[in-house]
Amino acid sequence: MFLKNIVLLTSNDEASKITFVCESWVHSKFDNPEKRIFFSAKSYLPSQTPEGLVRLRGKDLESVRGDGTGERKSFERIYDYDVYNDLGNPDSSEDMARNVLGGSQKFPYPRRCRTGRPRTKKDPHSEQRGGNFYIPRDEAFSEVKNTTFSVKTLRSVLHAVVPSIETAIYDTKLGFPYFTAIDSLYDEGVALPQQEGLSFFRTLVPRIIKALRDTTENVLLFETPEMIDRDKFSWFRDEEFSRQTLAGINPYSIKLLTELPIVSKLDPEMYGPPESLITAELIEREIKGAMTAQEAIKQKKLFILDYHDLMLPYVHKVRELENTTLYASRTVFFLTHEGTLMPLAIELTRPASPTKPQWKQVFTDDWDATAAWLWKLAKVHVCAHDSGYHQLVSHWLRTHCCIEPYIIASNRQLSAMHPIYRLLHPHFRYTMEINSLAREYLIAGGGIIESCFSPGKYSIEISSVAYGLEWQFDMEALPADLIRRGMAEEDPRAEHGLKLTIEDYPFANDGLLIWDSIKQWVTDNVNHYYKTPNDVLQDSELQEWWLEIRTKGHADKKDEPWWPKLETQGDLVHILTTIMWVCSGHHAAVNFGQYHFAGYFPNRPTIARTNMPVEDPELESFKKFWNRPEDALMQCFPSQIQATVVMSVLDILSSHSPDEEYISENPELSWKADPVINAAFERFNGRMKEIEGIIDARNSDTKLLNRCGAGIVPYELLKPFSGPGVTGKGVPNSVSI
Repeated sequence: MFLKNIVLLTSNDEASKITFVCESWVHSKFDNPEKRIFFSAKSYLPSQTPEGLVRLRGKDLESVRGDGTGERKSFERIYDYDVYNDLGNPDSSEDMARNVLGGSQKFPYPRRCRTGRPRTKKDPHSEQRGGNFYIPRDEAFSEVKNTTFSVKTLRSVLHAVVPSIETAIYDTKLGFPYFTAIDSLYDEGVALPQQEGLSFFRTLVPRIIKALRDTTENVLLFETPEMIDRDKFSWFRDEEFSRQTLAGINPYSIKLLTELPIVSKLDPEMYGPPESLITAELIEREIKGAMTAQEAIKQKKLFILDYHDLMLPYVHKVRELENTTLYASRTVFFLTHEGTLMPLAIELTRPASPTKPQWKQVFTDDWDATAAWLWKLAKVHVCAHDSGYHQLVSHWLRTHCCIEPYIIASNRQLSAMHPIYRLLHPHFRYTMEINSLAREYLIAGGGIIESCFSPGKYSIEISSVAYGLEWQFDMEALPADLIRRGMAEEDPRAEHGLKLTIEDYPFANDGLLIWDSIKQWVTDNVNHYYKTPNDVLQDSELQEWWLEIRTKGHADKKDEPWWPKLETQGDLVHILTTIMWVCSGHHAAVNFGQYHFAGYFPNRPTIARTNMPVEDPELESFKKFWNRPEDALMQCFPSQIQATVVMSVLDILSSHSPDEEYISENPELSWKADPVINAAFERFNGRMKEIEGIIDARNSDTKLLNRCGAGIVPYELLKPFSGPGVTGKGVPNSVSI
């Protein structure tokens, strides 16, 4: 049974009431003969634990720590670590084998929760995928909270709706013949085959499955995304392409360009000449001589989306796959005097191979028909790279995947009565459940990511390469991330202590408000429990927790010099603020706008399926492009199956469940039990309500052109609160979808 809490009354008055916070599944003694231990709402550091509770505190922690052995059962509460060795299925076919991520220099990765299933027959390093994707019992609340339909709905869509789409659209390579066929997804929909149980989905996902009037036929019919509802042609324009790097769903990639020439760090022997063809001369031509390229660098006017070095090693591998292609790309932007970005040039590169030299070309939006169409096609490739990076790195890797070790370590090393456990606990709700679902359906071999994104079977492997090259815990803090990308510099006189390189950068402007509020709330907690640096150093559970995150949870990076020390209250505040920001603000910024911006897939195609026609002008594809360039664009876009599957999944991922818990919304019982912490929480909640108003005012300010203008979707992704559904706003405490 699910035990919420136990209230003990020692006499008839309220003052005597003692509340024991349980929030846990309790099992039959036949399943689990071990007696359960629950603590009251009062929090204690290890050194302050009442003598009678010291042994029980230790015993409770020991009961949830795995030792790396045994297959886990669904009723257990065991937390342990393992590598990502269950993404492939080598026993079914060689093509379904996947590299183990984590535990090697070649493919470093965060750890997941250990399941202990048997190994595959063909690869002793891989785990069988069948059966139970175990997560500790208290991480899965779905059965008791039936209103929490997000994870449940997603499971249903992946399990039944996606196969229905694949039956309805029998040709996997079939593209959309023209733009009106794309529009029909929102007007007429796709008729789904008669299938038992589909009518059930009409109630579960009424936004995407509807019954046709006068018939019993089920139709996959999408809501028009807000971006297209406001301005149907916005996706076609360069202004919107640029604006979304600052106020779209991947605001984590844009960087300041600090030097020319742009040079790759990859081995020229293997990949060809490293210098970019986006030269100073080309930049000066595109900005019409407004200044020299060096002046533009000096004045911090040039910015770049750089997917060159990450993608280039995979170009030939991906091109061996069916129905997809890949380039490495660089896109350079110029900051106008209005504070908006203007794209100057896109460079696409195919590396050298044993049979062909390196091919690279720069595309600009020139004033002739051929160049204009090539520019549009080049943008499709860049958008596909950005969609892939967004989903695989900004979203999956940096939030879902990197948070799981924090959850495991917190449960293994921090007692349920530890104030820091209680501070972090709301930020971990449902994350392990959604991650296990991702391993089952989304990121697994042959899953939705591999079928619908450009890198295909190499998609998750690329996220491992990005983890190795780019991920640092100290850079996950929002201010540090902005500084690293050249998007801000430290300035003690500026608000938040940072001066933004682009003043109107909606994600950074709103994100820093959330960051500062979390930091203040954490500071109030830490200062209440830790009076001196010595208190931090002497907290054995806390020190073990931080050691385990570094050496077990992120074991492949355990020797890196950048890990923060944990010696003072300030160190602890920074570490906790970083973790809580990633769980809340970071995830909200990259997740809940997905349907708004990618629900109309020409704006953010997940895959580009054809090469640029000019890569090999002798081929038939060049003649087709020359005669009917729109057809070439349609062929490059995702296929009908890819587009509709991704749209169905994004609709669910962008949705808030009715019982969503938003940041600062509900106090935990343990916080209410302490007057000092309760008062700090009230201030935290008040500040979040204030931030709502600040964001509304910014979205109405006509001087802020990156978030306010004709047909522009206002930037609300970091507004703290929201109602249920696809709202494009709301910052939940945790990665709960």
